[in-house]
Amino acid sequence: MTSHGPTQARRRRSIAALLAAATLLTSGCHTSEEPAPVPQQVELLAADLATALATGEGENVRWAGTDPDLPDLLGTLTDVPRTVAVSDITEMEPDSRYQASLDWSWQLPGVAESWDYRTDAELTAQEDGWAVVWSAALVSDGLTDGAHLVLQREQPGRGEILDRDGAAIVTLRPVRRIGIDKTLLADADAIAESADRLAELFDLEGYTEQVLAAGPRAFVEAIVLRAEEADEQAIGAIPGARAIADELPLAPTSTWARPLLGRAGAATAEVVEGSDGAVVAGDLVGLSGLQADLDATLRGRPGVRVVAESDSAEEVLFEAPPVPGTDVTLSLDAAIQSDAEDVLADVDSPAGLVALQPSTGEVLAAASSPAADGLDMAMAAELAPGSTFKVVTALALLRAGYTPESVLDCTDGAQVGGRSIGNYPGYPHQFLGEITLTETIAQSCNSALINARSDLSGAALAAAARSLGMAAEPGGPQPGFTGAVPAEMGDAELAESTIGQGRVLGSPLTMATVAGSVAAADTLSPVLVLGPEEVADQPAAAEEPLTDDEATQLAEMMRAVVTGGTGTELQEVPGAPVHAKTGSAEAGSGEDYRVDSWMMAYQDDLAVAVLVQGGGHGAGVAGALVQRFLSGLA
Repeated sequence: MTSHGPTQARRRRSIAALLAAATLLTSGCHTSEEPAPVPQQVELLAADLATALATGEGENVRWAGTDPDLPDLLGTLTDVPRTVAVSDITEMEPDSRYQASLDWSWQLPGVAESWDYRTDAELTAQEDGWAVVWSAALVSDGLTDGAHLVLQREQPGRGEILDRDGAAIVTLRPVRRIGIDKTLLADADAIAESADRLAELFDLEGYTEQVLAAGPRAFVEAIVLRAEEADEQAIGAIPGARAIADELPLAPTSTWARPLLGRAGAATAEVVEGSDGAVVAGDLVGLSGLQADLDATLRGRPGVRVVAESDSAEEVLFEAPPVPGTDVTLSLDAAIQSDAEDVLADVDSPAGLVALQPSTGEVLAAASSPAADGLDMAMAAELAPGSTFKVVTALALLRAGYTPESVLDCTDGAQVGGRSIGNYPGYPHQFLGEITLTETIAQSCNSALINARSDLSGAALAAAARSLGMAAEPGGPQPGFTGAVPAEMGDAELAESTIGQGRVLGSPLTMATVAGSVAAADTLSPVLVLGPEEVADQPAAAEEPLTDDEATQLAEMMRAVVTGGTGTELQEVPGAPVHAKTGSAEAGSGEDYRVDSWMMAYQDDLAVAVLVQGGGHGAGVAGALVQRFLSGLA
């Protein structure tokens, strides 16, 4: 938006000069008179004036009369970036006066276009030199002496986060801002006592000191809770404590996809500093998760108004209305996500579950257990996937010329670089010796795959992983970890990698994508953000896509896991046949040693993967969660 202040009438020619020019023209003659050059002192003074107005520092300008208080006049716009340039200097009548035209350009915070206009200044000759005649209109038309500029912001409506059916997942929900109102308490002792009690109620450290350091009329916020979670009776029992009603963008419950969705709140100093002027203190912004990743889309643009404010009036000089944020649509299925949350609700270890649709690659659920303490175990864990990775190794062997019936040597332990890598505790003795590739996957024999590594390479494993959707670059804002498989590795690392250890890393998202690729007989690229188009995930193209024949063979092996292997508990899941692969992965050492429990599976057009950190060897904990999840959806 552009606004121009009025300019004074410019008298470039006297009436006599105009009449003389007209006479010359009518007589067929031509003449021109060059205007007298502008004195250098006038030019320098005009330049000093422009600099003073741009910086808000008028000390270097010679003023005619009282020096103006520029910071007071500029008000809350004092530090807003702006340029002021001299565009023209014109001699005025009577003599010994000049008019300098000044072009202003403001970069108002959060406004894409600049605020541009022109003002005029009178420069007059005095006995001791040239000086600027002060007028508030030098800064902007509409300003009078005694007025000042005020920058006002109007928050836009924040966009909602929607599920695949267009229903709001994250929308404004009632909250309570809980804190101490110091105006309600008599003295410092009473303030400290109430602050201590509120800090104890919510287990807050340093809150009392914060309250005591605040101003005498301050409301010092302690915590923000959902309305249904705030015990207003307990809060009200503390003198000076208040629970102020407000609204914030929130998911259906405090745990519902919390690590993935993140949260929104008042902009922190760090957010303000990194926003390049688009965000100011007090703005509602995304602070974590998708709320932060997609904040530019969800936030919208605040309305900005510049007002000339005085004791008697208020005049709007510039106005840009707020632009509401845009809704973001995710692929999440609200019902399936809720089921996933229920399945993990009582797991007392960090755990994650991802479910996706093989036909589309769309993520239907991404849940992390409460014990994950805010970490996104579902989408962002970067841990060894253990034996679930053996499906990738099986694909690499198929491409090396193996078939599901090819015979491998399953020994008690495989010798690698002078050490023995054994099978999991309790491995069935009847499946030691020569067993097929299908039996190797079904029984999850470590040594058989390690012993076959001479037919493999790091590059072959990495290529097979990519064909199953691992280690793909997300084509959009989708925040998940899609895995890592190094292409270069020595013999010892290759041995570890065949069984999903070493530098092979994955997340539940990663392994759900692997299972979904087998189900779809195609290389999946997970999709979470469906719209708007400019931020939607774009599936990546596979360099060497999974073929129908490869998928059929892998599906047979994963079905054998359920019918007679390590995942037989999934036979009890009602509905279509379940295909799966169990896994366990060793991590840490010494007191930090643990075994993570994994399982990935698919049934019809649903693939799922579960990780339970420290869940132990075998299907165990993760398998039971997958069984419960699939059974609940049947």
